[in-house]
Amino acid sequence: MGGKRVPKSELRIDAYGTVDELNSYIGLLRDQQVNSKRSTLLKEIQDRLFTLGAELATSPGKDKVKKPDLLPEDITLLEKEMDKMEELLAPLTAFILPGGHQSVSFCHIARTVCRRAERITVELSAVEDVSELVIQYLNRLSDFLFVLSRMMAKELEVDEVNWNPRIK
Repeated sequence: MGGKRVPKSELRIDAYGTVDELNSYIGLLRDQQVNSKRSTLLKEIQDRLFTLGAELATSPGKDKVKKPDLLPEDITLLEKEMDKMEELLAPLTAFILPGGHQSVSFCHIARTVCRRAERITVELSAVEDVSELVIQYLNRLSDFLFVLSRMMAKELEVDEVNWNPRIK
């Protein structure tokens, strides 16, 4: 946004392209039957990811470009939703392996894509201005997706598989 042409390999394009990929996975999660009661929340997250994409797609210094707002309350919403789910989950006592059910696996894929988007965005912020809220949102969203994967496993009555490291 803002009219500047850049190569497809530009870090900024990688950042908002990865956020777009993440948005597609959130849509896939929203389509899972287990998330029917969370459909509105997941759509809200998709809306915010479009906001992040617009923010990341706008070159620094293009202050007159109209963009949707990302607010601290958007991060607070993720934190409140995590708290609600964590109240219903057993405490985590070990690392868990992704999987156990296809829907849960989709959530773990979304979580790892979110972490990648965060890493790329942090890398971009080292060379260009990036809103700190964008980085915070991606960080909290990946945590939310981890808790959501656990909640989905519980609702689907799927046992979490603990990681048992082989130590010699």
